[in-house]
Amino acid sequence: MLKLYFQFDKLQTNYKQEIIGGFTTFITMAYIIIVNPKILEAADLPFEASMAATIWTAFTGTLLMGVYAKRPFAIAPYMGENAFIAYTVVKVLGYSWQTALGAIFISGILFTLLTVLKMRSWLANAVPDSLKISFAVGIGFFLTFIGLNDIGIITLGVPGAPVKVGNLHNPEVLLGIVSFLLIVYLLIKKVNAAILIGIIAVTILGILIGVTSLPSEFISKPPDLSPIMFQIDIQGVFTWGFIAVILTVLITDFVDTMGTLLGMGYKANLLDENGNLPEIEKPMLCDALSTVVASLFGTTTAGVFIESAAGIEAGGKSGFSAVVTAFLFLSALFLAPIFVMIPAYAYGSALIIVGLLMISPITKLDFTELPQAVPAFATITLMSFTYNLGIGMTAGFVLYPLMMLLTGKGKQIHLGMWIMFFLSLLFYIFYPF
Repeated sequence: MLKLYFQFDKLQTNYKQEIIGGFTTFITMAYIIIVNPKILEAADLPFEASMAATIWTAFTGTLLMGVYAKRPFAIAPYMGENAFIAYTVVKVLGYSWQTALGAIFISGILFTLLTVLKMRSWLANAVPDSLKISFAVGIGFFLTFIGLNDIGIITLGVPGAPVKVGNLHNPEVLLGIVSFLLIVYLLIKKVNAAILIGIIAVTILGILIGVTSLPSEFISKPPDLSPIMFQIDIQGVFTWGFIAVILTVLITDFVDTMGTLLGMGYKANLLDENGNLPEIEKPMLCDALSTVVASLFGTTTAGVFIESAAGIEAGGKSGFSAVVTAFLFLSALFLAPIFVMIPAYAYGSALIIVGLLMISPITKLDFTELPQAVPAFATITLMSFTYNLGIGMTAGFVLYPLMMLLTGKGKQIHLGMWIMFFLSLLFYIFYPF
């Protein structure tokens, strides 16, 4: 029955493949359970409650994605946007976290309305192939950069040289390299679950040699959600000074979700003959409703995680993979010490591998056709070098119409792309840099 519902035969998949995909996605993004509440602590949200909100948001959104949209994409609170809320909106601009959550709630409602009216899918279908390819490639380089940083191969540098090579004598860096080589070997040998095996094997090796410690307890008490649940401040949002915040949240989530869905859809061969993701309204609606739910639980904007690409590369093709990921998130309410024990050097290597696999569509970009190549190049480079997917994607949306106009091809520009152009301009104008 489940095989029929999730279309296993059509997608040429099976339970084993989907479960491996779901586990892989979860393990590569389990860090969000700890990192999101740690960032939001800066905005005075209590850590334990914030961790519970993170888990419940990820479970709800990912389960909805799996059951309703039937896609192998996981949803959780976005990195980057949590920092924007904590450090910019609360710390710099001086708003309360309750008011910030109110802005996220309103953004989620607006997203839901735009999705139901099919405006978001109409805009997504207006994106040219060159930008869709650049989203996939940009995500690949972004994941690679994250993975290199997680392992410690790349670390912060100094002014004038912002990054540098890490300490290659560090045991964690060496274990990350071992993990990378092991996964590559298993992929060459076409071993199923190569990425998952690599992560688990190197985690165990790290424990055996004393680099990684076992948790003091394996089962934890579910944290209390009540201090932050339903604490949104709607009234405080409706001030002139808060318009820039709402606009930034709205456009960033809008662009991030669109680009991530199209990029991963392109790489996973989920796009149709016209280069569009069939029934894209469904994953977009899951994203929109997850943002509403996130604000009510007491956390920041939620959306599709690029780490889902790891699960896709590991074999996840259907919504059942997302269902597996969702229930692993739910189990984290009790087993968080086990999941957060998985070290960065283990899953960092997996992200580098996925980055390698994600950039393969770059061969389909025609770099001799500058009106297409310049926006794609800006998108790919800025997604990684600014450490912000939204910055890169909006740069592409701004440059594409401009390049087409400069080469006398303005009539070929879809109306939806002009809308994305103006939205992206507004993003750059009002973004509180």
